[in-house]
Amino acid sequence: MTDPTRLPADGLFVGRARTSEAAHPLVVTVRDGEVIDITSSAAPTVRDVCELKDPAGYVRSAKGKAIGGLADIAANSFEARRDAKKPILLSPVDLQAVKASGVTFVVSLLERVIEEQARGSAEKADAIRADIAGLIGHDLSKLKPGSPEAMEIKAKLISRGAWSQYLEVGIGPDAEIFTKCQPMASVGFGADVGLHPVSTWNNPEPEIAMIADSSGRIVGATLGNDVNLRDVEGRSALLLGKAKDNNASASLGPFIRLFDETFAIADVKRATVRLSVEGEDGFSLEGSSSMAEISRSPEELVKAAMGPHHQYPDGLALYLGTMFVPSKDRGEKGKGFTHKVGDLVTISSEKLGALVNRVRLSPDCPHWTYGASHLMRDLARTDLI
Repeated sequence: MTDPTRLPADGLFVGRARTSEAAHPLVVTVRDGEVIDITSSAAPTVRDVCELKDPAGYVRSAKGKAIGGLADIAANSFEARRDAKKPILLSPVDLQAVKASGVTFVVSLLERVIEEQARGSAEKADAIRADIAGLIGHDLSKLKPGSPEAMEIKAKLISRGAWSQYLEVGIGPDAEIFTKCQPMASVGFGADVGLHPVSTWNNPEPEIAMIADSSGRIVGATLGNDVNLRDVEGRSALLLGKAKDNNASASLGPFIRLFDETFAIADVKRATVRLSVEGEDGFSLEGSSSMAEISRSPEELVKAAMGPHHQYPDGLALYLGTMFVPSKDRGEKGKGFTHKVGDLVTISSEKLGALVNRVRLSPDCPHWTYGASHLMRDLARTDLI
């Protein structure tokens, strides 16, 4: 069977899985196509693995037992065809805070301005897109946020009454950092991802997420889908929580690739993140983001999220943002893209594999019922903590 996670042959991967034989989620790695349970009292959670001095070295040498083939477990992880007696993959993070950074690419910047100006109306977006591009141009990729050049552009836009809160975080000194979901609330490979039912204009956001320990040290990376409700966020930035944080709206996986001699922050910075959407109506969409075009580095974004001003004792998963905002018409000309229930979304990158999820309405996705308190109790019952 072909492995739907598309994990590369090299690299050290850590993640989580659920089996019917254990009350608690398992910490797992992948070796020779097998998923290996490496849960131990030394590192009973992925958070604990990331806090170690050498996470990659620990995972490389950790003793464990196989719970099944990766291809079989990945296939069983798809929500609609799960066999409860067989293992499934989970989101690879557990106790970490799950945060996201926005407006980190010029295309994303322009589209967020359009959302704001259109006030959630997809029909108005094309006309506003042309107006904005005529005012500030398409290429801000060489502009350093917070630089004197950026502040000069800001002053000109303010004088013309065209300044935007999205331009503020896109080229201003401060990055946009927001909470994507609570610890333990993200979903993983094969899970359904959720859209709030009030939304009629929404899209996937294919991203790489940095994994940092409690000191701010970046220890690895994974793929993410920062599901976004464009109409809700476009109505008001104060609705960001409703636009971003809903049941099953944060997807991560399939595994965290830990930094080692085969994978480093430089690989993240030159990665290409690909997106495909396949609808049950026959619609298809493809696109990609080049991390080389990000306006703030992964290190800068992690420092903006955590440091002396804000601590995360269980570490952090931080979505880095996307440059790809789908605008291909789906149906009536000029109305752009929006999801339909049943869409199959695949986010992939050469060194991180593929994250695959199917779109549902948030109330129809499995409800989030297993939190940090449940995990701690289950680990305690098995003498792992």
